[in-house]
This record gives sequence, C-alpha cells and structure tokens, in this order.
Amino acid sequence: MAGPTPLVKRTIVKKRSKKFARHQADLFMRIRNSSWRKPKGIDGRVRRRFKGALPMPSIGYGSDKRTRNIHPNGFKSVVISNVSELEMLMMHNRTYAATVAHNVSSKVRRSIVERAEQLAIRVTNANAKLRAEDDA
Repeated sequence: MAGPTPLVKRTIVKKRSKKFARHQADLFMRIRNSSWRKPKGIDGRVRRRFKGALPMPSIGYGSDKRTRNIHPNGFKSVVISNVSELEMLMMHNRTYAATVAHNVSSKVRRSIVERAEQLAIRVTNANAKLRAEDDA
C-alpha cells in the first residue's frame, strides 16, 4: 500500500540550492568541505558584503512558509518511537508522514508499520530493518 496522498502538493521553490561556502575555503584544503562559519575579521570583505565577495547567508534566503519543512513527497515529517505516538497522526494523515526513529527495534517497528496501514498513515522508512523470515 502506497499510503495517502498529501492534502495540498505545492511545488517547492528553493531560493538557493548551493551550500554557502566558508570564507577562503577555496584556498585551504582543510576547510574545503566545511560548513558555513560567519567571518569575524575586522577587515573581511565577505563580512562587509563587498561586491564580488562570497554571499553570506541571511534571512532573505529562507523558504516560503507554506513549503518549509516539506519533503518532496508533499508531507511534513514526524519522528515516531512507538505505536501510541502514531495515534496522534490519525487526524493529520494527509499533512504529516511518520518516520520511525533509528533506535526502534525491528519487532516494534513491524507493529508500527502495521498500525500505520490501518490508520492510513504514510511511513517514510517502512522498509528499514525488515528482513524476510526463513521458514526452514
């Protein structure tokens, strides 16, 4: 069963898809793939936002409020650890999809997926940690 479809499937528009490069990351191998750090220097071109310098993250790059935190499948995600937490998504099964937490055992995970099918709730990682049982 594929599960329910989202209530409203909006196209997600990102203002910027590239990651922001750290200042002088092109000069030093040790910070080549590091995450963004705000420049703190007194004379920094990037901090002072000179023309031609690297762009700095700002609030203007934020996503549309209606499409923020929405997965490409159209649902928002909620991390679930047991069956009782799944019950709260019963009335919101067209808006939220369940994601089973990584530290849930395969036995409990199987019961969560079964209950989600009964409640028509989409589980994003339903096939994780499942193996075919051998009847020998």
